[in-house]
Amino acid sequence: MTSFSIQTFGCRVNQAEAFYWSNIFQNFGLKYEKDYFRSDIVVVNSCTLTSRADRDARSFIRKVSSLNPAARLIVTGCYVERAPEDLQKMPQVWCLFPNKGKEDLIDKVISLSGEKRDSPVLPFRSRALVKIQDGCDFKCTFCIIPSVRGRSVSYEKREILAQIKEFIKQGFKEVVLTGIHLCSYGSSLKPKSSLMLLLKEIEKIKGLSRVRLSSLDPRFLEPPLLEHITTSEKICPHFHLSLQSGSDVILERMGRKIKIKDYEKILVHLRKKSPHASLGADIIVGFPGETEDDFMKTYRFLNKSPLTYFHVFSYSPRPGTAAATWKQINGKVKKERAGLLRDLSVRKNVRFRQLFIGKECDAIVIKKEKARDEILTSNYLKVRVPSSPYCEREEARVKILKVDRGETTGQVISL
Repeated sequence: MTSFSIQTFGCRVNQAEAFYWSNIFQNFGLKYEKDYFRSDIVVVNSCTLTSRADRDARSFIRKVSSLNPAARLIVTGCYVERAPEDLQKMPQVWCLFPNKGKEDLIDKVISLSGEKRDSPVLPFRSRALVKIQDGCDFKCTFCIIPSVRGRSVSYEKREILAQIKEFIKQGFKEVVLTGIHLCSYGSSLKPKSSLMLLLKEIEKIKGLSRVRLSSLDPRFLEPPLLEHITTSEKICPHFHLSLQSGSDVILERMGRKIKIKDYEKILVHLRKKSPHASLGADIIVGFPGETEDDFMKTYRFLNKSPLTYFHVFSYSPRPGTAAATWKQINGKVKKERAGLLRDLSVRKNVRFRQLFIGKECDAIVIKKEKARDEILTSNYLKVRVPSSPYCEREEARVKILKVDRGETTGQVISL
């Protein structure tokens, strides 16, 4: 039986696409193989948000080719869309598919297996990821994504609900909704819809325990939507809001069109309505024109904010974007600033996790190992526990016992 594996780089949209492909490939008789070095087919879903993402994809391709030279390597995603010539030069690559050709990728892979079969599907992840939207209509000066993903497109409600119901049948308890610009869901549909209307329909589905939202744009978090996501019994108290900078000057240069005071109001509202929620943000350091004063404004804002973690990226100029043509910040300065923010993020996150010591939390088992399991709470705490009787994807209840800089440990409480 032909085997396949999928390696994803970058955002949760890529992860959701890989999750979807895994189901289709298995339905057509291919065998899912976690080990890339034993697979007949290796699909690489690439990212091109930063130059490091490009390097990571090339490095992975070379590694697989070295350890599994017989594998057919198929590369797709944003890197292929932006710079296919980089990957065409690599003799290890069997074929390329840009983002617009991902349906052709599916046809190519299943043509290698033969026929559709009704057989059990091995889970690609412990939580079901569902892409509800793709593309972006905005033009942030640093971002290449609108060029490689295209304009915003929303998927029909009936398709999304059907996918979720199928995943519930497969045993999934949590669904993660993904999109390049999640808050714009419904704007391209006729008649128009919205993220809130979709959420209300999803929450009615029987057997679904939890819905988790990927990154949200604070510019489009209107009061009704804020109220809904913080009071819903099924939406996880975990909200990741794109920020990028704590300086109004830099936000304007980025084309973000939001003021720090407005972002702060949203965070205060979220913390008040959902006191145990995990609150995250993306931050870019070393953006062209970022002075020491701009950086310190970001640092001070993050320090006093209720954010519980942030993902920090050193600015990486992307060809074809406005900011790539501007005077760049010294690499050493970027590295120092990124290090300071990452350390701050760790310290804030430790303090947040310590609030739950001695408390019990609802969770889902996301990884089984020989001697211990990894469990994810609804508010995004990853907890290590001794090996439990629960399988991956199953719901559990965990008591938090210890928190340190790198890990949270606890014990499973019987449901």
